[in-house]
Amino acid sequence: MNIFRILGDVSHLLAIIILLMKILKSKSCSGISGKSQILFALVFTTRYLDLFTTYISVYNTVMKVIFLMCAYITVYMIYVKFRKTFDSENDSFRLEFLLVPVTGLSFLENHSFTPLEILWTFSIYLEAVAILPQLFMISKTGEAETITTHYLFFLGLYRALYIANWVWRYYTENFYDQIAVVSGVVQTIFYCDFFYLYVTKVLKGKKLSLPMPV
Repeated sequence: MNIFRILGDVSHLLAIIILLMKILKSKSCSGISGKSQILFALVFTTRYLDLFTTYISVYNTVMKVIFLMCAYITVYMIYVKFRKTFDSENDSFRLEFLLVPVTGLSFLENHSFTPLEILWTFSIYLEAVAILPQLFMISKTGEAETITTHYLFFLGLYRALYIANWVWRYYTENFYDQIAVVSGVVQTIFYCDFFYLYVTKVLKGKKLSLPMPV
């Protein structure tokens, strides 16, 4: 554990709390991609199967349970409790375009060819692209609510802090996980344009808007 890992986890948790509070307070999931949330629930499910086989620490176990619970609560609120407010027309990203290559890659490139390891690798690859349906939805509608942009900012910050965590571990522990590092860098790259718009618009009190696709 190091400060970057802890701050990354806090940022990740804060992002999820912001999203849940947004839905509960407004009683609406408008502007939120249900497909991205399904992918994140799948990420946590396949990654945290080791809850039944391996104990690392109280912190590790508690955080895993919290992320799993929050992910499924979010999916429930989008597709069940507040389904009438869900914008399915604009949440139109084709998930098979992500799931098929990610599944194939997890079988081809992993640390060891065992069920749990393949599922863990699948979760790492999938997390790198799970936000794409949300970004696609924003590009399609041309704008995003301020609270949604805060959620995306802290989600991107979590990945950036984890990169710092990997750099720290490389120099202090001589630890390097190529799969996690490369996937994390790819995921962070997806947020770069958003980070720029967040700093130049949202933090200045302006609404984040994008050019509408032709």
